Amino acid sequence: MNKLLDKKVAVVTGAGRGIGAAIAQLFAAEGANVAVCSLSLANAQKVATEVAQLGVKALPYAVNTADGEQVNNVSRQILADFGSVDILVNNAGITRDGLLVRMSEADWDLVLDVNLKGTFLFTKALLPAMIKQRAGTIVNITSIVGVAGNAGQANYAASKAGLIGLTKTTAKEYAKRGIRVNAVAPGFIETDMTDKLTPEQKQLQTDYIGLARLGQPADVAKTVLYLASDLSSYVTGQVIGVDGGLRI
Repeated sequence: MNKLLDKKVAVVTGAGRGIGAAIAQLFAAEGANVAVCSLSLANAQKVATEVAQLGVKALPYAVNTADGEQVNNVSRQILADFGSVDILVNNAGITRDGLLVRMSEADWDLVLDVNLKGTFLFTKALLPAMIKQRAGTIVNITSIVGVAGNAGQANYAASKAGLIGLTKTTAKEYAKRGIRVNAVAPGFIETDMTDKLTPEQKQLQTDYIGLARLGQPADVAKTVLYLASDLSSYVTGQVIGVDGGLRI
């Protein structure tokens, strides 16, 4: 039985833990070779080792997605190591929460640089390879707060809303080149970010979720797999919510 991503080459940013690691592992289980990108080389190496045990090629790369020079250098190295890129998942993201009037300019800039500019930089760096082969899929990880906003997260919500605009624009620009671009908007997923919440805060959020539970990284990874594979061959420019019914 053929695997969904057999022999494809996938680049996953923010893959050193959480949702990114789950995506890298699921891609590998479906036959993809994976470039595991993370700010932390140690985290990237750990995940790449786990991914390689699934019988695919997996290599770790340390990169700050907000740094254009680093992104360009890593992208060139990935193309040299793997020969091509078929799938790009822009997952790297951070938070620096606070009410707007108390938010520092540095915290605003950092979140926009990593979450939004980083996606722009990686997409720009790897698009030429996809254009040359007239095929490729890009999946950007946005957030429910990019759709609905969230008090105390002006910078994060703005960055994730920006990703939606970037997704739709890139999809329009490159559809005729055979490149599909979509986004996934997770709701409350159990990751390092939600570990900061108290049990009471988690329960409060769960009370508003139709499926009555927080999501798992695997829930997001399965949707990303759908968008990265030929199962979604006629889908582009879309934002798919993975929020357990929070936004019904």
